[in-house]
Amino acid sequence: MQFKKITSEKQLKLVANSIRQNVIKSLVEAKSGHSAGPLGMADVFTALYFNILKHDPNKPEWSERDKVVLSNGHICPVWYATLAQAGYFPIEELKTLRKLGSRLQGHPHYWEPAGIENSGGPLAQGASIAIGMALAAKMNKTKNRVYCLTSDGEHEEGQFMEAMMFAGNNHLDNLCFVVDRNNIQIDGDTENIMSLEPLADKYRAFKWHVIEVDGHNLKHIIDAFEETKTIHNMPTVIIAHTIPGKGVSFMENDYQWHGKPPTVEQAQVALIELEAEKKEIQQE
Repeated sequence: MQFKKITSEKQLKLVANSIRQNVIKSLVEAKSGHSAGPLGMADVFTALYFNILKHDPNKPEWSERDKVVLSNGHICPVWYATLAQAGYFPIEELKTLRKLGSRLQGHPHYWEPAGIENSGGPLAQGASIAIGMALAAKMNKTKNRVYCLTSDGEHEEGQFMEAMMFAGNNHLDNLCFVVDRNNIQIDGDTENIMSLEPLADKYRAFKWHVIEVDGHNLKHIIDAFEETKTIHNMPTVIIAHTIPGKGVSFMENDYQWHGKPPTVEQAQVALIELEAEKKEIQQE
């Protein structure tokens, strides 16, 4: 049985807010991990898991499920928080992030817990994994769609260019990449370190259908995902323009939050801000 999707934008906003709060709670408990990317991608993950995906948390191995690959594995706190919110495992388990013996490590490990479709760590490899899944689905004539979440920084990897070319050449219209275009990486601004622009034109040159969206407008994100299902004979990429650290004022657009967690005091401030946002959403 497919997961019942949420159609109310207000309810989706509340889900995204809850995911952001759980990201903060898990990071402060772990005392290590990445903050900016997970907060920035909460809206995309919310749209995907609570409106778009064909999946069933009660039957995670369902053969007809859509598959999600996280190429930039370091933002896995948002994946874990989303899966817990969707019912794949108890939310309380998020407090075990990065601890010895935990299933929730600093980079995802295949099928730990259920719903994690790939092991992640080396940047760009997720692109090739997702392409393999999409190609296999084509060869097996199944209707599974494959969604690959990627960072803009990992597009500096040569493997990504080869993957883009392969997918376009093989007309993988069951494949969708989502690029977290937050313009930062661990050492600073992507355009200063290794300019990616014109990113959309590069994808078009490799025979991809390109959609660009505000990565925090849930309606636009959902519309973009729905559009991908109508595209034939070529893969689709959604370039989601996001704010790293979204929802926490002192983290937003600051690359130094790429790879560090909040202190206890900073987490308290962050959660106060997110609670205030939650109340604003409830009053809409």
